[in-house]
Parts: sequence; C-alpha cells; structure tokens
Amino acid sequence: MVTTGDLRKGIAIELDGELWQILDYHHIKMGRGSAQIRIKLRNVKRGQTVERSFQAGEKWPRAFLDKRQVQFLYRDGRDFHFMDTESYDQFTLREDQLDEAVSYLKDGMLLDRTTYEGETIGVELPITVDLLVTQTEPGFAGDTQSGARKPATTESGLVVQVPIFVEEGDTIRIDTRTGDYQTRV
Repeated sequence: MVTTGDLRKGIAIELDGELWQILDYHHIKMGRGSAQIRIKLRNVKRGQTVERSFQAGEKWPRAFLDKRQVQFLYRDGRDFHFMDTESYDQFTLREDQLDEAVSYLKDGMLLDRTTYEGETIGVELPITVDLLVTQTEPGFAGDTQSGARKPATTESGLVVQVPIFVEEGDTIRIDTRTGDYQTRV
C-alpha cells in the first residue's frame, strides 16, 4: 500500500480500478482540519491527466510494473516494431502509445519495456540519445554572440536548438527528459 507520506513522482497506483502514475504532488495544510494532498495523475492506458485532492493518511494499492529490455527494430507507418532481448519475441506499439518517445527512437536502440499485468504500457527511454543532424543552416563567423542557437533536424525528425558550430552530418547528444541539446559527439 502507498500512503500519502510515501508519494514520489513516477510511482504507479491503482485508483478507481485503473492504473495511474503520479506526475506531481503538493501538501496543503489548512488552518483548521487535517492536511490535504493535491496530486496530479496521468492515466497510464488512456493518457488522460487529472488533479485530485485527498486527505492526509489515505492509502492506495501500489501497482507493480514489470520492466524488460527491448530493442527497437524499425518503423512501419504508425507502427513501431520491437524485440524482447531475452526471449526474442517481437511486438508492435502504435505511435499514440509511445507519445514523445517517437522523436528519439532509432533502429537498434535498447529501451526498457514497461508492462502491467502482462499488457505493454510503453517504453522508457535512456536519459540521453545520440542522433545524427540531417538538416541545419550553416553558422557564420559573424554569428559569435554568446549562446547563439539555430534549429537542427535530426535523423528521427526531432527539431532541436543547437549552437551555431553544429553542422549537417554531426552527431549530437540530446537529453530525452527535456529535449535539449547537450553536446556534440
């Protein structure tokens, strides 16, 4: 059981017969009465986000998610094909199941597959991903203002703001949590 004191971002709980992931939470102490907890939750299967308030001390069943390493094989239209690295079983996820992870996927990449009661919920990306720059404008010597940035399109279609010295054909490292450029590799 998960109590209001055990709350952490990313924990999955069962609420009203559905699986919810905690995105954020705040303690609210009022002048009178007991404290309340305001929680921002995301429905894992439907992607719906809601905010709800609960009394301090309330408990929910903790949902145990299973994680296994998988390899991204290829994209076929709106379908993304993966393979379990232990059993070699292949499975397909739709673009809407992957959300923003679609922008970071490249062939052969290793990820973690998250399942709940045998059903695939999604994939967990590594913290950083190295992607090839396929299109960007050239940087000019006169553009040396500190912090100057320009847009660059990567092999996965993701557009990232990069420093002006990055050119087409360079490989760049991107933080998957924020979508920001980190360094040239």
